[in-house]
Amino acid sequence: MKTAVYPGSFDPVTYGHIDVLERAISIFDRVIVTIARNSSKAPLFSTEQRAELLREAVAHLPNVEVDTFDGLIVDYVRSRKAVALVRGLRAVSDFEFEFQMALMNRKLDSEIATVFLMPHEKFTYLNSSIVRELARHRTDVSDFVPDNVRAALVAHFGETHP
Repeated sequence: MKTAVYPGSFDPVTYGHIDVLERAISIFDRVIVTIARNSSKAPLFSTEQRAELLREAVAHLPNVEVDTFDGLIVDYVRSRKAVALVRGLRAVSDFEFEFQMALMNRKLDSEIATVFLMPHEKFTYLNSSIVRELARHRTDVSDFVPDNVRAALVAHFGETHP
C-alpha cells in the first residue's frame, strides 16, 4: 500500500487544497493530510480547529487521514511509513521555494520522493491568505472553501456583506 503525506498549514483549507488531494488519492493508495504545528506563525484557527475543519471537508474522500505534526516533515513521513510528499504548485512563483524544500528533504532522506501536483487552473490564484483577507472584510468566500470552513470564517469575522 503506497502512502503519501500532504503537509501544510491549511489555515483554512480551500478548494485548491482539496483539488490537489483528490489528484493525490488517484495516484496513491492512501494520503495523510497533515497540519504543521508552527510556533513562529500566528494562525487564524488553532491546529485542532484546522484538523476538524479538514476532517469534515474531506470526509467524502476515501483513504484520506487527517493528522498533525511537529518537527521535520521527513521525520513524520518516515514515522508514517509513507513513500512520498505531495506538494501543490499553483504558479511558477511557488516552484523555487518548493524545489529548494524538495532538494533539502531529499538530502535528509533520499528514500522519500516529492510529487508536485498542479490544481485545476480555476484554483491557481487561490490561497489561504487571500481567503482569510476576504473573510476579514466580510466578503462571501463560498466559491473558495467548503461550507463548514465558510461557516467557521463567518463565526470568526462576522456575516458577509450583502
